[in-house]
Amino acid sequence: MEPPLADLPSTILRLADLANRRATTFAVVPSANENKAIAAHLDLRSLRKLRFAGEIAPVGAADWTLTATLGATVVQDCVVTLDPVTSRIDEVITRTYAAEMEMPQGAEVEMPADDTVEPLPSAVDVALVMIEALSLAVPDFPRAEGADLGDAQFTGPGATPMTDDDAKPFAGLAALRDSLSDTSGGKGEE
Repeated sequence: MEPPLADLPSTILRLADLANRRATTFAVVPSANENKAIAAHLDLRSLRKLRFAGEIAPVGAADWTLTATLGATVVQDCVVTLDPVTSRIDEVITRTYAAEMEMPQGAEVEMPADDTVEPLPSAVDVALVMIEALSLAVPDFPRAEGADLGDAQFTGPGATPMTDDDAKPFAGLAALRDSLSDTSGGKGEE
């Protein structure tokens, strides 16, 4: 069961309260209980050493840029063996909040060329930015060292199982072509 977002950390920076001529620094280091809530929210076995530190700075007349370093150690289940797999994540995260960008409307919207640009909010919850960045950074298919799927064969009772080679029809055609060229002895190529 997924915990409610209320259990997750929140560090809100109201842009109107920030200095508009210099950068404002921040550091988010969740507690052990908050790490457990984030790990449960992201379906991780465990989460350690999570830290999100950086600055949010004004750009031009109304835009803001958030630049931060995300560091974490995550433990996930191996997709093959379900053994624990530990991964270290160290990434630089950048978000640009643009005053002139409008929120897309409608059932279908086109993704912008730069996916780090977002519409300007009144406040930025840097903890939510951290959780979003962490969710994008964790390995999609963690695999324990030496874990191998091997060959799987499925068939009905009494039937011959199909192999990977059987599923390659052009390999069979190549073999047929080679056998025909061997029997023709080079004749017919004029």
